[in-house]
Amino acid sequence: MIKLGRVEKYLRRKASKEILHFTLIDPDKTLPKEAAEIAKKAYEAGTDAIFVGGSIGVSEQDVDSIVKAVKKAVKIPVILFPGNVTGISRYADAILFMSLLNSDDPYFIIGAQVLGSVIVKRYGIEPLPTAYIILGEGGAAGVIGKARPLPVNKPELAAAYALAASMMGMRFVYFERGSGAPEPIPPEVIVYAKKVLPEHMFIIVGGGIRTVEDAKRVAKAKPSAIVTGTIVERDPEKALEIIRAIKGVSR
Repeated sequence: MIKLGRVEKYLRRKASKEILHFTLIDPDKTLPKEAAEIAKKAYEAGTDAIFVGGSIGVSEQDVDSIVKAVKKAVKIPVILFPGNVTGISRYADAILFMSLLNSDDPYFIIGAQVLGSVIVKRYGIEPLPTAYIILGEGGAAGVIGKARPLPVNKPELAAAYALAASMMGMRFVYFERGSGAPEPIPPEVIVYAKKVLPEHMFIIVGGGIRTVEDAKRVAKAKPSAIVTGTIVERDPEKALEIIRAIKGVSR
């Protein structure tokens, strides 16, 4: 029987009552002081956890600085969203231990995970076993991860990847449109995935959410959690409105 860690218990307990929101902070684009301010405002608006990570130009020192600054500012979990092994910080509460299932490069499916597992174990970070699935353009994550992006108008294909992940023992799935995507994950993908996945699968969606209307449309499909990142960098006030909009949609 799998014993869930403290962070996963917290996420699942909250997600049973409401749709969660995660604020993504990119260490390559944010200074520690700015990250702390963003995290504090996001927490006050209702965000449930802070993700820290990026696809390009991120060193472990950068991640350490951001994580420590955020943890001083807020008491919600700080979860790593690593683009590579350099995205691991000993100071984080948990890590999305991800496999990019639709990558053409085995390194992003299992190679980086083999290297990272030893570090995660040594640091005592709680791993959250996650299938990372990129749809559409994919942004920087798609390019760096050599993903073969899945068509956004084929929800059954994205759901099949997630179903395979659940059968391999993963408990989280992250459907990603990528930073700067023109549109968010279609609600149909979430609805279809919920029909075929076992109830314990924790569905995260992110990318392309720029407006309150975008957020509400995605939230009404009732994923477990929604991530916003780019909007935090470009328009912090709009990001706070989006968080409140997501929290306004009932489970």
